[in-house]
Amino acid sequence: MVDSRRLLGPLTAILVLLLVLVLLQASGLSFWQGLFVNIGIFVILVVALNLSNGFTGVFSLGHVGFMALGAYASAILTLPLREKRSYLPDLPAWLANVHLDGRVGGFPVGFLLATLAAGALVGIVALLVGLVLMRLSGHFVAVATLGFLVIVRVVLINADTFTRGSRTFSNVTPYTNLWWAWAWALLAIYVVWRLKYSPFGRAMFAQREDRAAAQAVGIAIMPPRLLAFVVSAFFTAVAGALFGHFLGSFSPATFYFDLTFRVVIMLVVGGMGSVSGSVISVFLVFTLVEALRRVEDATQYYGMSGIVLALVFLLIIIFRREGLLGQREVALGRLFGKGGASPVLTTEDRR
Repeated sequence: MVDSRRLLGPLTAILVLLLVLVLLQASGLSFWQGLFVNIGIFVILVVALNLSNGFTGVFSLGHVGFMALGAYASAILTLPLREKRSYLPDLPAWLANVHLDGRVGGFPVGFLLATLAAGALVGIVALLVGLVLMRLSGHFVAVATLGFLVIVRVVLINADTFTRGSRTFSNVTPYTNLWWAWAWALLAIYVVWRLKYSPFGRAMFAQREDRAAAQAVGIAIMPPRLLAFVVSAFFTAVAGALFGHFLGSFSPATFYFDLTFRVVIMLVVGGMGSVSGSVISVFLVFTLVEALRRVEDATQYYGMSGIVLALVFLLIIIFRREGLLGQREVALGRLFGKGGASPVLTTEDRR
């Protein structure tokens, strides 16, 4: 039986988030709305990457490639037929006649279907790639996944029939708003949180800490790694679809090393293994970047934000390798309730 007191903290947090979103929506402040949309998308990205990298210890540098595939797949599926014929005239017939743009009571069901289709497609790609790469460990898998990112970029540039090559893919319907971004963010947080405290999650952390010891007690290495990789790729593709429909136009250069570097910094700062640490780090890094942009505009020292982020990354690696929270989680019941003084739980605590 579920303890209602344990639900009080998460429900309070969700209500606070809904209140913030309602106020932002009513304010009409486009800058802050766009900032919170970006934060929601990056929460999905960092939480998804934490599932693959933090929980299993298999460090992937190629997840932005999944994001790019999700963005292009969703954009192609939702592109209006008239624009598709003039914009992508050489598409195969089976794809040229597909337009997911239906609405039910004003709700864009077509966009939801396109996002799910993009996530499913990328999940299949991740399964095929993961069957090979998840057998590797250490720097070998990092280099291999980085190679996957390069391959995706080359494919996107050369598959101009589908992607317009290196040119900008524009005319993407701007469906993404506060509600889409944060609905998917909450779902990603919930799924990854549940996985962490499931038998699969315990197997992920066990083989991460000591692969030989985990195998000695009968824990299979491949299934938890592959599950984490595929689920992570699905949510990364969803974030890509949301990102593409928020920007309205993008190119293969949008999804490359700069974006990879930013997401990895957020992951390391929050703690590899902590879901709430990932959420906190996204807010902290976005706050820091926006503050530095103000300084750049005032001083004209452009590029300062990138240098400072790199320094933060180095300092975290040197002085606090586990990140802000390590594997610990913020206990929302204690944070919003009258529990103990500390709002942090260790990974051994049961929820």
